[in-house]
Amino acid sequence: MAPAYALVLSLAVTAPLFAPGYLLLRDAVSTPRSYLSDAALGLAEAAPRALPQDFAVALISTVIDGGVAVKLLLAVGLWLAGWGAARLAASVLPDAGRAGQCVAATLAIWNPYVAERLLQGHWSLIVGYGCLPWVATAMLRLREPEPRWADVGVLVFWIALAGLTPTGLMLAATVALACVFAPGAGWPRWRCATVTLGTALIAALPWLTAAIVARSLAPSQSEGVAAFAARAEPGLGTLGTLASLGGIWNSEAVPSSRTTIFAVVAAVVLLGIVLLGLPVATRRPAAVPLLCLAAVAVLVPAAMATGPGLAAVEATVRALPGLGVLRDAQKWVALAVPGYALAGTAAVVTLRQKLPGLPAAATAVVCCAALIATLPDLAWGVGGKVTPVVYPAGWAAAAAMVDDDPGPVAVLPVDSMRRFEWAGDAPVLDPLPRWVRADVLSTGDLTIGGVTVPGEGERARTVQQMLLSGADRDQLADAGVGWVVVESGAAADALALPVAYHDDDLTVYRVGGDFPEAPGRPLVLAAHLAWLALLLGGLMGLLARRTWVTRTLSPRKACTEPTLDDRER
Repeated sequence: MAPAYALVLSLAVTAPLFAPGYLLLRDAVSTPRSYLSDAALGLAEAAPRALPQDFAVALISTVIDGGVAVKLLLAVGLWLAGWGAARLAASVLPDAGRAGQCVAATLAIWNPYVAERLLQGHWSLIVGYGCLPWVATAMLRLREPEPRWADVGVLVFWIALAGLTPTGLMLAATVALACVFAPGAGWPRWRCATVTLGTALIAALPWLTAAIVARSLAPSQSEGVAAFAARAEPGLGTLGTLASLGGIWNSEAVPSSRTTIFAVVAAVVLLGIVLLGLPVATRRPAAVPLLCLAAVAVLVPAAMATGPGLAAVEATVRALPGLGVLRDAQKWVALAVPGYALAGTAAVVTLRQKLPGLPAAATAVVCCAALIATLPDLAWGVGGKVTPVVYPAGWAAAAAMVDDDPGPVAVLPVDSMRRFEWAGDAPVLDPLPRWVRADVLSTGDLTIGGVTVPGEGERARTVQQMLLSGADRDQLADAGVGWVVVESGAAADALALPVAYHDDDLTVYRVGGDFPEAPGRPLVLAAHLAWLALLLGGLMGLLARRTWVTRTLSPRKACTEPTLDDRER
């Protein structure tokens, strides 16, 4: 029942995406085909923030359309979040039955964190988020008596899958390490921690290796700390906003219901369900580490949004540029969700104890309905804002032209984010870097609230200045530019370059320059293959355990779980 219910909720959110077209919204970029360019392997000047995500999509898009792959991964990630929360609830609070599992699934899928990350375009983070309850369940199983080696494969698989992005990997490893402290007679804590850290290290090789080889981590990342701080919502303050799983830095990536005082009602409902179940949940030793982690996941980002907190984070990132991933403090609130899901599950037990005449199913319906009703605009693509777009025909023609002679591409306008009439009102990342074989020069600059946070692309910045100052073809070719692409009607009157393609959306100029392939490509490719081998090896362990469970348990035991009412009878 729980997997089907979680699937329904997931489809209620993502259904619009299954119309023809591509996900193109703020940070989310999908294209028909991606390639293993230097940028996809993290060898461009920009920090390797999307690894091994770009590598994985490039591989998948050789088999199916890249846009279809991204939309499927997003929907599956959200489904895994709900299903995984239900499985975690069944493991830690079996007496809550299916009713409690449905509350856990609802809380994991239907919350402001999911809505805001969808609106920001963080589809791969949603995949990592969906792995968190599975990671927790796998680690708790290792702490139980007589764990099997296949259980290690299960843990490895979910950590590796969460490692589609650096943030997802760090979230999964943190959840696993927290669950190490659960009591149990299984593997000792040091062994569980060693497996977790070893798996995380291998899964991190793509972006660690790329950052070292390309030397792409710059102290300039510290300049964006204040811009990325958690944001307070109406009537809640920063702490209340984070506790209710909201507070993303971008005020435009927020569902409408969270922009008014109604956010207080939503927060009261969510936190009321969590607090209602907290006394029961705290009496379950396996739940305590996740509940403690939830508290830390709320309090620390709130502290990071204060003056002293911002100063501390800025100093840390300046000293250790690799920790620039810490800037977006609100995304770490995902660590609270497994604990919240368990507390929400326990709310069913609490209500049954206080209202013994009320069926468990009725309490679950009330809790689930309340969570959904107080965030109504998460449905249907967050109120119709997360929907696919159709690229104009000129984009495919321009990409094919560049792919025939994949020299480095310079792009105008100079901003990293674009606004296309055919892509809706929200700004989007330039799709071209993920569509062509060639490397597309990008500064990585980001403008937030009128303040520009500089990126790491110094070469791109130099070439852009050359373009804006009217450099001729020979000068651009000497700088290693093969093509110039002008998008979205940007002014390019000063470019005295031969036009290779032109329509109302794009103008492509042929320059003919080239640039040496980035060094260290075989090493970085090997790091990506190590992550892929880890993922596939973990998948084999997952399948092996599934086979063992199927053979060991009877059909009734394997398929039937007692409800709370059954246990009371």
